[in-house]
Amino acid sequence: MGKLVRDRIPEIIREHGREPVVTVLGEDDYRAALLEKLFEEAAELREASVTEVAEEIADVLEVLRAVAKVHGHEWADIEKVAEAKRAARGAFLGRVYLEG
Repeated sequence: MGKLVRDRIPEIIREHGREPVVTVLGEDDYRAALLEKLFEEAAELREASVTEVAEEIADVLEVLRAVAKVHGHEWADIEKVAEAKRAARGAFLGRVYLEG
């Protein structure tokens, strides 16, 4: 079973003398693979050490950018929606935990 990888990974594998077996996914399979990748990267972030957190956040961000794009949204538009939600409902910086 394979997994979605960054675009340059096959090239990097070739540079190391191996020949990757790749498939270019159709739209529906790509959307599903992106969501699987998001869960994979989120799990890696959850398990990351303090020194690995920035790299894992970057991986999650890259997947989120691709998810936005495949759904027809530019990242700048996502940022605007996020800002509007922050203004209306706040962020997650206050460490507020709602019991029950």
